[in-house]
Amino acid sequence: MLTPATAQDQVASLIAAATRAGADAADALYACNASTQVQVRLGQLEDVERSESEEIGLRLFVGVRSASVSSSDLSQDALDALVSRALAMAREAPEDPLAGLAPVDRLLTGRGPDVEADDGADPAPADLRARALAAEDAARAVAGVTNSEGASATASRSIIALGTSHGFAGGYSTSGYGSSASVIAGSGLGMQRDYGYHSSRHLADLEAPEAIGRRAGDRAVARLNPGKLASGQMPVVFSPRVSASLLGHLVSAITGAAIARKTSFLLDRLGQPVFAPGVTIRDDPHRVRGLRSKPFDGEGLPTAPVDIVADGVLTGWLLESASARQLGLAPTGHAVRGVGGAPGAGTSNLFMEAGSLTPDALIADVTLGLYVTELIGQGVNGVTGDYSRGASGFAIRNGVIAEPVAEITIAGNLKNMFLALTPASDLAFRRATDAPTVRVEGMMVAGA
Repeated sequence: MLTPATAQDQVASLIAAATRAGADAADALYACNASTQVQVRLGQLEDVERSESEEIGLRLFVGVRSASVSSSDLSQDALDALVSRALAMAREAPEDPLAGLAPVDRLLTGRGPDVEADDGADPAPADLRARALAAEDAARAVAGVTNSEGASATASRSIIALGTSHGFAGGYSTSGYGSSASVIAGSGLGMQRDYGYHSSRHLADLEAPEAIGRRAGDRAVARLNPGKLASGQMPVVFSPRVSASLLGHLVSAITGAAIARKTSFLLDRLGQPVFAPGVTIRDDPHRVRGLRSKPFDGEGLPTAPVDIVADGVLTGWLLESASARQLGLAPTGHAVRGVGGAPGAGTSNLFMEAGSLTPDALIADVTLGLYVTELIGQGVNGVTGDYSRGASGFAIRNGVIAEPVAEITIAGNLKNMFLALTPASDLAFRRATDAPTVRVEGMMVAGA
């Protein structure tokens, strides 16, 4: 596992070899990860796993033809063969006048912001085991919990380095920690399962395992004996566990590829209201200790915080260089990529800003509604915005969260859902994409 500095040297060497061999331009990405995971079940150690991987990917251009190759073998002979294979592939590839490296005048120069992505900690397997056991013990101690699917604790470190033949070189390291527990409540055909987890960049920020375990146990017990909900049109309230999924549908609809192909339900909505006034959705790659914070994107452009939706209005698309060229626009610093293939576009730390109402106030006037804690299936049409997914959670009756319900389908259209959405005040940064509790008016619910 290389350091960021030596990884940048490796990337630069591969790019130089590609240009010497005849490539007109090239970029290369190095990525490695080392992780340790400890799993326990019913108070006993079940597994200790250590994994280490490293890959390097090369993308090169011969005129307007390109090819991408990758390798997990970093020996000189393997890298020489990698260059030869990429050149042979590029010469046979179809012409693509939109392909190419990012504009040189938009590349990051100098050091990017310090986002405190790596805390340098290296917890021993014994410490991870203790954390996993504590999470499971807390979950099993909840009255009504009858069995365990186990608990785990993980620690990892990753290194990323990116270089281009037209002048960009950068690298950084990240640390990551996680803890989870999954338990079963009830017995027989009435059993219910649920979980709790948390992840962080710094070990010091990781939630106490006892809290994670109690949350898993409480959630499983709360789901016991679910009933049905009468079908009809009603408010649907998405808990923070699932509300962020709505932002995922937004992102899919505003990437450059979707817009260039005209396969987005938001194709004609740029500069128009797509959410209610007051709703702001922000992407912040510079959040200190954020799970996806980074100083540069997958093409070497500087990252920057941006309001994707400001006061309900869609402000722009998420563009990497190829889709930006196709649309006649500039790339936005949202390129994402793996070691193989061309960059796409995506977000970093995406979130919907909190509203002014508490969750209790948000549902206070709901006579009959649904509070969703779990979504099932992928019934979303990105072209039309039609939305239909299985759901479970709790009924809302007379302004109060009531009995558990299951085997429900919720449906609507994302264009209407976004405009009818109200966020609550309980935003918490726990994932790469976060949203508070949100209420969506007028969804169709199919229950009993």
